[in-house]
Amino acid sequence: MQAFSIGELAAKSGSKVETIRYYERIGLMAEPPRTAGGHRVYGPKHNKRMRFIRRSRELGFPIEEIRALIDMEEREDGACEEVRLLALEHLGRVRSRIQDLTAMAQVLCETADHCAEGGSTRCPILDALSVES
Repeated sequence: MQAFSIGELAAKSGSKVETIRYYERIGLMAEPPRTAGGHRVYGPKHNKRMRFIRRSRELGFPIEEIRALIDMEEREDGACEEVRLLALEHLGRVRSRIQDLTAMAQVLCETADHCAEGGSTRCPILDALSVES
C-alpha cells in the first residue's frame, strides 16, 4: 500500500490539512492508522474519499447530505435511486438559489445604473439598501 502524510494527502486531494482534520473530527473521514510516533498514515482510499468529499462540496452539497452519500456509496446495493432522489432535491435548491441570485443581480444592476446617471446628492444604492423588502 502506498502511504503518505497528511500534508501529502492535502496536496494530492487539493484540500488543506485543517480541512482533512475537520472531516476526521466530524466523521466524514475515518481516522487513519498512526505510526509509532503518532503521525497519521494515509493511503489511496483516503485520497479517494477526500476527492469525493471535495467534489460534493464543490457541487454545493451540505455536510449532512455528503454523509448520506458516503453511507450510500459504502452500501452493497449501490443505492442509485436514493442518490438520484437526493441529487434531484439538491438540484431544486440550486435552481432556487440561481433564481435568487438572478434577482439580486437585477437589483444591483438597476441601482448601479441609477448611480451612474448622477444628478442626485444621495447615492441610490445606499437608499435601495434601506428599503423594506
